[in-house]
Amino acid sequence: MTMNTKRGDFMGIPLDALSMQETIAIIDSSVSRNERINHVVVNAGKVVSMQTDPQLHESVVTCDIINADGQSIVWASRFLGHHIPERVAGADLMQKLVELAAQRGYRCFFLGAKEEVVKAVVDKYLELYGPEVIAGYRNGYFKKEEEAEVAQQIADSRAQLLFVAITSPKKENFMYNHRDILSKVCFTMGVGGTFDVIAGITKRAPVWMQNIGMEWFYRFLQEPKRMWKRYLVGNSKFIMLVLKHKFKGNKKK
Repeated sequence: MTMNTKRGDFMGIPLDALSMQETIAIIDSSVSRNERINHVVVNAGKVVSMQTDPQLHESVVTCDIINADGQSIVWASRFLGHHIPERVAGADLMQKLVELAAQRGYRCFFLGAKEEVVKAVVDKYLELYGPEVIAGYRNGYFKKEEEAEVAQQIADSRAQLLFVAITSPKKENFMYNHRDILSKVCFTMGVGGTFDVIAGITKRAPVWMQNIGMEWFYRFLQEPKRMWKRYLVGNSKFIMLVLKHKFKGNKKK
């Protein structure tokens, strides 16, 4: 898909300078015309992983919309001389798009998380918006050799929007590797742990913490044993990567 967006370069990664409302407007326009959009959000951890994971890098950079999910990406981008208007958090975008789907008559498929979690998400949206918005759902526990079958299940559901709540890089690679099977799904998006939030398993940080870039710390406090390496080590690597890129850029001038 070709779009007229303010796409910049963020340390070798394409990044769209889009607000939340601009992103939603592009997606709505595309789905209404039955056109395809592959969407992805990037945060500090994903940027670090992309440096050493060529398949993840390819899965991300080929997407039609690449939003800044984390506040750290917004700040780092501005530090490196590229203006990003605001973060477009995947969790917020998904919920706004499901609401839009209910208004427009679009159908959504929810893939990922444990069976009880994804079912809780679907039950919540059934209560809020009715059955018309649900094309189908499936938990995220399947083997690699079952991926094509899962993708075909989604395609057969005639969903127009697909939300994939699986960890990186599996979700990005799933959507990229099976893009031909999923070609009739107008919009695909990875949403990480968003299903857990909607189902009430985990809590998001207060808005003030999100605004100062500390949402990661709130998440870390909830599951320190599981998250310490991802956030503390990953964030340190991200900061070093940004500084290295900044100083390298300055030396060339």
